[in-house]
Amino acid sequence: MSVNSPDPSAQLDIVLVKAGRTKIRYPAELLHDDGTRVTVRALWAGSGVRDFGFVRFEPGDVFTEYYWRDRWYAVKEVRDGQGVLKGWYCDITRPATLRGGELVVEDLDLDLWRSADGGTVLRLDEDEFAASGLATTDPQAAAAAMQALDTLELLARRGDFEALLA
Repeated sequence: MSVNSPDPSAQLDIVLVKAGRTKIRYPAELLHDDGTRVTVRALWAGSGVRDFGFVRFEPGDVFTEYYWRDRWYAVKEVRDGQGVLKGWYCDITRPATLRGGELVVEDLDLDLWRSADGGTVLRLDEDEFAASGLATTDPQAAAAAMQALDTLELLARRGDFEALLA
């Protein structure tokens, strides 16, 4: 499905899969699909507030999410309900697949956070990634995941991060 100017009422379900199980499913508004990158907007889908210490996700937060069919990550721009940028949360994933009205993404445990001012860049969940055993069960995927994390971190630290989303 390639849509350059989607119907403003077009909806997708974002399905985040981890270890073969659906971790979370939530509705999102389809903003753009050029055949390679899919852009959606969704409200915070968690229940209540999630305080990570470096950022709080809470009801009313708006996520503009970028998924690629040919890259091993997803980038989520996070704004509060008033539109103030909090930062970017990046999931390291297998490339996204669109099946019917579902955008399916397999989470590979690694994450990256970049604050709105670019002053904080954090690699997250490397312990979970190591414990997942992916390096043993699928070494090529594990290498691609680590390369994706390294690439995102480099872009975030160099100040080129926003170019990904243009």
